[in-house]
Amino acid sequence: MRTLWINAGELSGDVQAGALLSALTRLAPGLRVVGMGGDNLAAAGQENLFRVEELSVMGVVEVLTSLPRILRLLRRIKASLAALRPDAVLLVDAPDFNFRVARMAHALGIPVYYFIPPKLWAWRSGRVRFLRRHVRRVFSILPFEVDFYKRHHMDVRYVGNPLVDLVNRAAMDAIRPVAGRIGLMPGSRRKEVESLLPAFSGAADLALARFPRLEFHCIRAPHFSEEYLRSFWSSAAPLHFQPAEGRYAFMRSCQCIMAASGTATLESGLTGTPTLVAYKVHPVSAFIGRRVLNVPWISLTNLILNREAFPEHIQAEAAPGPLARRLIHWLDNPAALNAMQRDLDELRILCGPPGSAERAARAVLEVLE
Repeated sequence: MRTLWINAGELSGDVQAGALLSALTRLAPGLRVVGMGGDNLAAAGQENLFRVEELSVMGVVEVLTSLPRILRLLRRIKASLAALRPDAVLLVDAPDFNFRVARMAHALGIPVYYFIPPKLWAWRSGRVRFLRRHVRRVFSILPFEVDFYKRHHMDVRYVGNPLVDLVNRAAMDAIRPVAGRIGLMPGSRRKEVESLLPAFSGAADLALARFPRLEFHCIRAPHFSEEYLRSFWSSAAPLHFQPAEGRYAFMRSCQCIMAASGTATLESGLTGTPTLVAYKVHPVSAFIGRRVLNVPWISLTNLILNREAFPEHIQAEAAPGPLARRLIHWLDNPAALNAMQRDLDELRILCGPPGSAERAARAVLEVLE
């Protein structure tokens, strides 16, 4: 029996790797899959030896403070890799962590592949040399990054974006947004929630003064309790919660969304929901980031479209006042929200047709064989 180790270091990667694994187990039901993941990989059949929630940090300063715990986790993973000797390791996103897993697996003589490769086109491009030395092939889900890896003489294959499969376009288009329903997606990391949810709360109060019938619904990451999230909400408006399951239909039912930068912004784009993108980290992390980023935007939707369709509120702009002004402008001008649909229709076209999970699964089976 062949054994594949899948290493997902973030909850967003767990979602997309779960879709891949579901297709993989249909094509190769005898395959054993172990590794690091969350609920989605577990539901698809992976034996999670390590949980993705053990690695839930962001920003340079935040990673440094969590370093002892991360190093202990890496030692445990190395011991498990040495004991199990899987036929291949498939890394999923999370490069700062997964590069270390790649080095360990490569040193053990285990072939390494990368699904959702690191965004080296955005920053720290020199790391491509490490990737070329330790990873045999990358499976790309972003159409614009293929040329970058080819220019650096890497074996790269575009498999399409798994979110296209997860977000059913026909079903989304049948849903009518509810006037005054505002979605909130404050992120899957504690630091994101702790910095953004209070800002969303303050923006809610400011917007309520103009639109008193607004409703605010937080799409809750499964590892955060309602009590924890509610502790960062001080608005006079009640905070309603929605589970992560079935979130795409609910996102589409919102008039607009305030969301942390990340996979959520591509999810909301594919559902056709206008989104305010927010991003806020420790000032030192932001200082470093401004000097190393090679891209004009941080939202995946904007990067794929190569223009700013979703407004980006970064650092000082990710505050109640700026967020509320944008939200009020949108609610005062429904035509602006409707006009954005043209951008989001183009986004769907650029991401390609459904079937990416099966294409990725077949590509993984090809290298396993």
